[in-house]
Order: sequence, then C-alpha cells, then structure tokens
Amino acid sequence: MLTVTPGQFRQRSEFYHQLGLLTGAGIGLIRGLEQLQRNPPARSYRQPITQVLGRLAEGCTLTESLRQLDSWLPAFDIALLHAGEQSGRMDACFHLLANYYEDRARIARQLIADLAYPAFLFHFGVLIFAFLPFFRTGDWVTFLAQTLGVFLAIYAVIGLLIYAGQSRHGENWRGWVESVLHPIPVLGTARWYLALARLAAALEALLSAGINVIEAWEMAATASGSPALRRAVLAWRPRVAAGQTPAEVVSASRRFPPLFANQYATGEISGQLDATLQRLHQYYQDEGSRKLRAVSRWVPMAIYLSIVLLIAYRIIQFYLGYFQQVQNAAGF
Repeated sequence: MLTVTPGQFRQRSEFYHQLGLLTGAGIGLIRGLEQLQRNPPARSYRQPITQVLGRLAEGCTLTESLRQLDSWLPAFDIALLHAGEQSGRMDACFHLLANYYEDRARIARQLIADLAYPAFLFHFGVLIFAFLPFFRTGDWVTFLAQTLGVFLAIYAVIGLLIYAGQSRHGENWRGWVESVLHPIPVLGTARWYLALARLAAALEALLSAGINVIEAWEMAATASGSPALRRAVLAWRPRVAAGQTPAEVVSASRRFPPLFANQYATGEISGQLDATLQRLHQYYQDEGSRKLRAVSRWVPMAIYLSIVLLIAYRIIQFYLGYFQQVQNAAGF
C-alpha cells in the first residue's frame, strides 16, 4: 500500500495506537490483532492482519510474519518492531510508531492546505497565458501542449518525488535519497534528527532488556531508518570487539552530533544510560519535528512567491510584446 495522504498516515497511526493500548493493558499480541481484525482502522487492513495472524499461528514471530507480507509495512517499521520483540517493549514501539505517523499526518495536512492556493494560482496562470495566444490563432495543438503538457510534466515530477520518498524501497535506494536530501538546509537536519531519535528510543529499549551492546547498537541503527547510520554502526563491530567502548566510537564518528556523543558518554560513565537515551530521544524528536514543520510552512510560501514572480514576468512580457506590435503598426 502506497502511504502518501494524511488519511493513510492517520490510519497507520491509529493501527499502532490501538495495538499499543491493547498490549500495554496486558492483552496479548494475538488477541490485540484479532480485535483489530474485527475493527480495523480501514478495510484494507483486514486482509494483512488476517495473514499476520495466520503466520503467528504457524509459530512465526511478528517480525517474520510482517516480512512475508510483500512490503505492507516499511522496512523502518519492521526493524523497530523487531527491536521491540527482542526487548520485550512492544507497547513502547507501537506508541513510538503511532506518534511518528500522527506527526507525519499533521505535517502532510498542513502542507496540502498551504499548497492549495499556490496550486490554484499556478493552474490559473498556465491556462490564462496559454489562452491568450490561442484566442488569436485558434491553434489547439499549441494550446494543449502549453496546458496539458505542462500539467502532465509537473504531475510526473511530483509523482516521482513521492515514489522516491517512500520507505519501502531497498537500502541502496533509500541511502541515495538520504545522501541527496541531507545537504538541504533544515530538511536534511530534520530527517537526521528524527533518525537519531528513533535510534535512541530503540537502543534504550534493547539495552534495558539486556541485549548485548553490539547487537543492540546494530539493531537500533537498523530501526533508525537511516542507511548511513546503519552502515556507520556496522563498521564499529571490530573496534568494539577489540575493547573500545561505544562512547569512544560514537565520539570518533562524524555521523553523530557532539551533543549526542557527549550525552551518551556521560550516561555510559554515570550508569544512567537509559535515562540519557530517553532524553536524547525526546530532544531529537522535538527538534526534528519542529524543523520538519518549519519546512512544511516555508516550502509553500517559496512556491507561492515563485509562481507570483513567474506570472508577473509573463505579464510584463505580454505587454512589452503588445506595445511593440502597436509601435510597429503605427510605423514608429
């Protein structure tokens, strides 16, 4: 299922929210899924839930069951749920995913609302400037090329961008997208902070459950959804196995901000690593969401300004051409 609209994000959030409430109340995962099977957040969820229940009845784990569903859930979701299974903190992972998709739904709603007027202005401008020469010449081919041709090209670009941003693609593709977006001011930092927030949350759950520190870091890096973070952490294994502490390799890595490295080192030395990771998760979650909301506000404004300038330029061009025709007709 291609998840791109606020409603779809909201359904995914509701799915995880209900699972978090049910498992947090002591109801088993299977009973919780059976409840959602009867009352799913959307009809499209009933069949995948039924398939998951069938796999669980055969003895598979939740992670194994989800991986057999032909990309029903993004790799990021499955990695985080795998960390939850290993740590015994499934309810916390469900709540984390519920908040993540709720935030994405809120940002998507704001972005669509802010883009509505610029989109109308763009379509109106294209139609008006294509209609003026059509009114004089009656050339339908040129008119359609200047209207439908432009619209189809823009829609194709938007569709490609949405497709490229989906988290269901393989790691190589997601790594390429990450490398392209990372240098973009605000947006790149926002995505990076949110990945660090997910890593901190997963790492805290895994370490609290007694998972080996190397395995915990590798699983948390996978759950972060960032291929760059995952590659960096996987490269640490020989160094940590040789005696270096995670705090030392984190401090030496350029993938982690100084704040994260310093806080982690303090938590490791003081024995308060769980509380430190919780604070890091909250800080990077708040900062990442704040920056992402700023992007969703400023991008529509930039698009609107660009469209206004383009329309103004075309108007000036039109009148300059008109005055030139008048002068030529008057013999000047």
